[in-house]
Amino acid sequence: MNAVATIAKPLFSYRKHWAHRLGPAPFLPMSRAEMEVLDWDACDIILVTGDAYVDHPSFGMAIIGRLLEAQGFRVGIIAQPDWQTAEPFAVLGRPTLYFGVTGGNMDSMVNRYTADRRLRHNDSYTPGGEGGKRPDRSVIVYAQRCREAFRDVPIVLGGIESSLRRIAHYDYWSDKVRRSILVDAKADILLYGNAERAIVEVTHRLARGAVPGDLDDMRGVALLKAAVPDGWSEFHADDIDASDEGARASGPMTVIRLPSFEQVAADKEAYARASRVLHRESNPGNARPLVQKHGDRELWVSPPPIPLTTPEMDGIYGLPYARAPHPSYGDAKIPAWDMIRFSVTIMRGCFGGCSFCSITEHEGRIIQNRSEDSVIQEIKAIRDKTKGFTGIISDIGGPTANMYRIACKDTKTEAMCRRPSCVYPEICPNLNTSHDSLIQLYRKAREVPGIKKVMVASGVRYDLAIKSPAYIKELVTHHVGGYLKIAPEHTEAGPLSKMMKPGIGAYDRFKQLFDQAAKQAGKEYFLIPYFIAAHPGTSDTDMLNLALWLKRHKYRADQVQTFLPSPMAVATAMYHTGQNPLRPIRRGASEAVDAIKGLRQRRLHKAFLRYHDAENWPILREALKSMGRADLIGPGKHQLIPTWQPAGTGGSGGEGSRMGRKHKSQRFLTKGVPAPRR
Repeated sequence: MNAVATIAKPLFSYRKHWAHRLGPAPFLPMSRAEMEVLDWDACDIILVTGDAYVDHPSFGMAIIGRLLEAQGFRVGIIAQPDWQTAEPFAVLGRPTLYFGVTGGNMDSMVNRYTADRRLRHNDSYTPGGEGGKRPDRSVIVYAQRCREAFRDVPIVLGGIESSLRRIAHYDYWSDKVRRSILVDAKADILLYGNAERAIVEVTHRLARGAVPGDLDDMRGVALLKAAVPDGWSEFHADDIDASDEGARASGPMTVIRLPSFEQVAADKEAYARASRVLHRESNPGNARPLVQKHGDRELWVSPPPIPLTTPEMDGIYGLPYARAPHPSYGDAKIPAWDMIRFSVTIMRGCFGGCSFCSITEHEGRIIQNRSEDSVIQEIKAIRDKTKGFTGIISDIGGPTANMYRIACKDTKTEAMCRRPSCVYPEICPNLNTSHDSLIQLYRKAREVPGIKKVMVASGVRYDLAIKSPAYIKELVTHHVGGYLKIAPEHTEAGPLSKMMKPGIGAYDRFKQLFDQAAKQAGKEYFLIPYFIAAHPGTSDTDMLNLALWLKRHKYRADQVQTFLPSPMAVATAMYHTGQNPLRPIRRGASEAVDAIKGLRQRRLHKAFLRYHDAENWPILREALKSMGRADLIGPGKHQLIPTWQPAGTGGSGGEGSRMGRKHKSQRFLTKGVPAPRR
């Protein structure tokens, strides 16, 4: 085996497969009848997905399918198949190369269950918003059915569900450490992160006769091996923090050994160490391969993919998408499509590194940008081709609204960096925080004929925005429609340090500049801040202080988000282990973190965020008394909750229905809807 490649082959430089002469399909086929119209006798690749098929670059299966089509391959799609038997997985016949399996745009367990492990009854990625159209652990189930349908066809896993479960991981829904999803799915190879580079190389190499086991020299892949190949030097994760040698151990043939599945399943300290090392080995410039033993086999995880260039991003978003759901859905509404059909993605990645979020883990921390021309061309395509367009672009952004063309000032420094965040605990002095390119893009987007307004609905990274008051003025003057969502997540230093979020002072400064710009524009706009309840490292007192802050600022959140331990996140490791992987993990000397696991305490923390809801007053009264803060119960301006209880709400007693009606009719200053955190 050779060392992992350090230089990426340009995405569109491969010699095209023979089927390119057939040209692009109006929609990638979902039936044999569509294949016959295209004069196909077989598909080269069949993509199986847990989402409805929407041919638009906001949907992963559409990007991968159209990209492979542009490489000259025939691609079919099986969307949301009935998984009870293998028959629906054979509907397009036997693929000549492989099945590509994904759970969809979300992890199937996050999609199907709430933070309280309750079943959701709707699914935004399904026609009609209907729930129950995908199985739990969709990737595993789909892969097994593909194997039953055609036993000898290779299976390639991809998408966020596979990406975030690529190594042994804590699973919140079963409350245990599970093996790599590659092992449980019995697939041949897993592609993680932004997988365009890997999927193109895998497909061309398989078409030339390679087998998946030969592909361990690629970036962004995980596969199983009998042993670490000869010639590789192993360095154990135990020693990474124990010596400078561990941090320096490098070279083209150095591999880092993580604690085995058996170790991390039995030893929480070993799990925390594995989590810390995984996240330290996330920079494409210096990451080393990882190995983790699962039984008698070695899970080999190669370094992350090299980020896409702007011309490559432009090429991907310029593919011939139909920009609509597949015709087989008729007039059925697909909520996720309705939400994004008038929006434009301008970049990928996030260097924020928030410990509870999976964006950085999946898309990487190096921002990948589209050109101005590419973005403008898509806006024109929306104007000219998307049914129902009224002249308003609903969002121009990405994982965050304002990281477009922001990057490290020095590529050599960037390639050596192991910081998990470029903006925490403070903004790195090597980060170029200029928003000039984004301001220029906004102005060009507004000038497109037929465009009435360009909205910014993606979350604004406010600690970056305050470095550019001109950006805030541009944003408020032209791109806000009544309110803007941002996510301080908390007010207290303890939980913020575990979230890797800035102090509330940065929010205060942003609000000051936001209000000033709104006043100058003659507008009445509001900020909607989002907060997380029950995050690891949060005490009851922290939540009380946050509730008092909310009342002082007259914020009443309509909906709130309770921390959900998503696979592989740093905060999930804190939740599971009670240790902080942001600090060195050493036997008996690791930093302890309080994990909020009990249902009653999780509900209490959520109740503090909704202090204004009478249903929560009984549990809050009880908590305030036990905390020695009964002084906050009463009718005073600076007290949190009253002594009375409206009739028909969470407890007995009270002033009767009149007071209840008065409470329920109070007009909220702001109404919050939780921002999606992937």
